[in-house]
Amino acid sequence: MKKILLLGSGELGKEFVISAKRLGCHVVACDSYAGAPAMQVADAHEVFSMLDEAALRAAIAKHQPDLIVPEIEAIRTEVLLDVEKEGFEVIPSARAANLTMNRDRIRDVAVGLGVRTARFAYAESSQALMDEARAIGFPVVIKPVMSSSGKGQSVAKTEADIQASWDYACAGMRGDRQKVIVEEFIAFDYEITLLTVRQRHGATLFCPPIGHVQERGDYQYSWQPQPMKPEFLKAAQDMADKVTADLGGAGIFGVEFFVTQDEVIFSELSPRPHDTGMVTLISQNLSEFDLHARAVLGLPIPVIEAVEGASAVVLADSNGTQPTFSGVEDALREPGVDVRIFGKPTTRPYRRMAVALAKGPDALARARAAAAKIKVHVQHA
Repeated sequence: MKKILLLGSGELGKEFVISAKRLGCHVVACDSYAGAPAMQVADAHEVFSMLDEAALRAAIAKHQPDLIVPEIEAIRTEVLLDVEKEGFEVIPSARAANLTMNRDRIRDVAVGLGVRTARFAYAESSQALMDEARAIGFPVVIKPVMSSSGKGQSVAKTEADIQASWDYACAGMRGDRQKVIVEEFIAFDYEITLLTVRQRHGATLFCPPIGHVQERGDYQYSWQPQPMKPEFLKAAQDMADKVTADLGGAGIFGVEFFVTQDEVIFSELSPRPHDTGMVTLISQNLSEFDLHARAVLGLPIPVIEAVEGASAVVLADSNGTQPTFSGVEDALREPGVDVRIFGKPTTRPYRRMAVALAKGPDALARARAAAAKIKVHVQHA
């Protein structure tokens, strides 16, 4: 039985724990607050900030895990680099966790490999942001180098928007680096997540591409498969293979691309299950969480099969505690629809609390209709 130390215990971590437990693993779920979703299904849990170096080292020393599996970006990754040298295994690798913790580092890796990206620059002050935005040309997209689920991301259409974009990025930052990435605005036709599976024993595998729509930098709904020209899909697979091979290790990577009429452009990468990939809970024979578990455990993945599917999130609209849900019964009356309630103990505006899933014809419309039926009710402080 493998012992896994899971760093971050949100809804993606919860589904990963379920997949790992089905394969006989013992999982210790860690997060900064008690009652996090993955803790509810894990064997044990620890509550501490992943940015607390001493607490992170103490958890690793206490539990002596076979595998350390990050689920979030905001981790003191220097600790992971150290413990990997001591013999602990980090998924997919400590270098991958360290590089992808910040958007600047993974973007630099992609450029170094000759991968096509949007033109970009970095800024550590609002004035530097203004200078770089002028050099790139408006409109520009501004993101914190480290954030969670797209928080702090905005589009500055003119110079008048720069200060507000800087303030919004700073408010959405995680960790302790006050630094943003500013990039050219790509007039894309659509954007995709290409779930890329690196195996311990076997070739790198790709799930059918997942299309998605974001608002406020956060995914709202996704669908699979996203139709693509064969040459564009091949280009995306080649870029994903190149970047993930450089990062190394085993596990699933969520690789994001912009697709225009003329080309495919690398956007971002997460070395873990991806939020847009929740659609695979209903669309694939093995979900992204099953694939991640098999890959990190070195178990075979004979085939990935997919049908038309879609996901749509259910958001909270206020701050509160003890959330309850109405409309679930109505949502589940539709054939081919399922619902996952994440079990988060508190709410805030736009916090993701559940997801509606649908498969079969018109999956996206049916998933969105199901999600719209579900309402979140909370106790207000």
